Amino acid sequence: MTSRFSTLAVRCAVLSLALLGTACASLSDRQRDRAAGIAAAARSPVVECAQADACALPSPLYDMAGQASAASTPAAPRHYAVILDKGSDALLARLNLIRSARARIDLQTYIFDKDDSARLVLDELLAAARRGVKVRVLIDQLSAIADLEILAALSGAHQNFSIRIYNPSFGKAKLNYLDYAGSVLCCFRRFNQRMHTKLLLVDDRIGISGGRNYQDDYFDWDAEYNFRDRDVLVAGPEASAMAANFQAFWDARRSVPAERLNDVGRRLLRDGVPTMPVPRYLRPARVQEAVEQASDPAVVQARFVDPAFAVGAVRYIADLPQKHRRERRDDDAPAAPELEALIRGAKSEVLLQTPYLVMSKQAQAMFRDMRQREPPPQVTVSTNSLAATDNPIVYSMSFKYKRRYLREFGFRIHEYKPFPEDAPVDYAALMPEGPPVASPDAQGGGSGSGTGRLRGPSGSLGPSGGSSSNAASGETTRRLQRTESRPSFLSSGAGSEPLPLKRAGVRMGLHAKSMVIDGETAVIGTHNFDPRSENYNTEAAVVIDDPAFARALADSIRRDMSPENAWTIAPRAKPPVFSGLDYSLGKVSEALPIFDLWPWRYATSYEFQPGPDCPLPVSPKDPAFHRCYVAVGDFPEVNVGPKWLYTRVLTAFGAGLVPIL
Repeated sequence: MTSRFSTLAVRCAVLSLALLGTACASLSDRQRDRAAGIAAAARSPVVECAQADACALPSPLYDMAGQASAASTPAAPRHYAVILDKGSDALLARLNLIRSARARIDLQTYIFDKDDSARLVLDELLAAARRGVKVRVLIDQLSAIADLEILAALSGAHQNFSIRIYNPSFGKAKLNYLDYAGSVLCCFRRFNQRMHTKLLLVDDRIGISGGRNYQDDYFDWDAEYNFRDRDVLVAGPEASAMAANFQAFWDARRSVPAERLNDVGRRLLRDGVPTMPVPRYLRPARVQEAVEQASDPAVVQARFVDPAFAVGAVRYIADLPQKHRRERRDDDAPAAPELEALIRGAKSEVLLQTPYLVMSKQAQAMFRDMRQREPPPQVTVSTNSLAATDNPIVYSMSFKYKRRYLREFGFRIHEYKPFPEDAPVDYAALMPEGPPVASPDAQGGGSGSGTGRLRGPSGSLGPSGGSSSNAASGETTRRLQRTESRPSFLSSGAGSEPLPLKRAGVRMGLHAKSMVIDGETAVIGTHNFDPRSENYNTEAAVVIDDPAFARALADSIRRDMSPENAWTIAPRAKPPVFSGLDYSLGKVSEALPIFDLWPWRYATSYEFQPGPDCPLPVSPKDPAFHRCYVAVGDFPEVNVGPKWLYTRVLTAFGAGLVPIL
């Protein structure tokens, strides 16, 4: 009783301090109006171009939108769609579209940093505004630009440029520890309601949506850790649905102009609108190369136009900001139910890719129902390993329920390796010091502590020493916010971060959110297929019913699941005695609400060992599986302690955390 009272007292004290500090820092309505007036008065009205097209860059990529619209009728819409797998291509496509904009650019994102790629995009947006394009930027507060000087400068940069922050707790752009603590204690639900929707829309004609935020690790530009992510570019009439959804968010009460926030406004009242800080690029040569390639029509044609798919109808399914109201209508949050309907409608196969394999009770019930069909559709999942994930706490829940996923739902699970050998990435650009010399241990992907560098098809993915620097240039990246579930924790920094590995290198982690149904329907979006996406975040997805496009997406996902890039999760070989008792005790332990203590797990990670008798990978149901695959441990590559320790640590978080992970 005393302990509970003490805990309550501590929470009340923290909450009181947070609210007191926030009250002291809050501006009055009059002060906010003054700050907004200062920003408005400083905005330059000068437009550098007098042409009707705002001196837009001629672009074969942009031209696809006109071609699609010209070929469309109300009854038979036509679109072009491009899968953006490589991070460098995803950045180039954005830069090219920003430069080719004639009238309007709308950008919506969850994370916007101030590193090389983010600052490059920001400067391109400002340049577009100065040549006459209306630019609107909407960023979720939790991972908005964490620099009050930049935000204040943007608020007064140009009459054609506007920036708003979504759902700002305590009316601030930048939160400290007490703000986080106070938000969690006083208004947990609202604090967790985040805008996870990601969209770049140009002239209401061509848009990009998918998993990527604006930070170096989403574009293969980070020297420590990069996301294996995916976007889709869509040109054609469905861009109007993207425009309508963005407008709903822009007009929402929770979208607050940056200059009206307490901390940004106080900065404006004190010093006026500052000059935009000069960019200090970590790798200026790489930035310059991207700038040049984005304006090269031959590069744009080869990378985006030639691989584009001509498709028919496209659906942009996106939650509205009304999802965050206590009393919402079903059509305010269509993303989760429509994706569920697609999965339930599968006849033969669901190919699912998600970085965080954590399921709500509703999703679990759906997969149980599907398992009862005769025959049941095969569900194959591409997800992160503990070594690759940016969020080990979320992974712990996936680990906890592997028996359920494999045995009850019939999933086939492949977990992404931290050093994939055949990823869609320019290895040489990551580590430009030359071709690697890989040790035998490095190729195995097992639990050994290799000293070589893992070889990819184009070069090296990582050096043998130093996990936070580029050996060639001496670069060191700062600690980044890489996890997307920070609201669950009392921290203004990274709520979770990748675990240390047994060998160093430029690590990769899966971040793509995609799905293929029966080889015919393709889905690429922002939805992680997890409880947080269902209950708290606003999400969006592009759905394309086209067999050719679906096959290309399926090939991309299957590449991520190949033995070069992923471990296969499968049941262990049955022990000669007590196998039934072991299974029963493990099942009971899994069902415990808090602690999962049974150390012997139902399944583990396997590495394919090709040979004369094993020329190709086989499924875990194949009699040859245990002859062709070798067990590499529950957490291969991770530098963890004894089995009893990490089992307790990683599965002791309990099912109570699932709704917010």
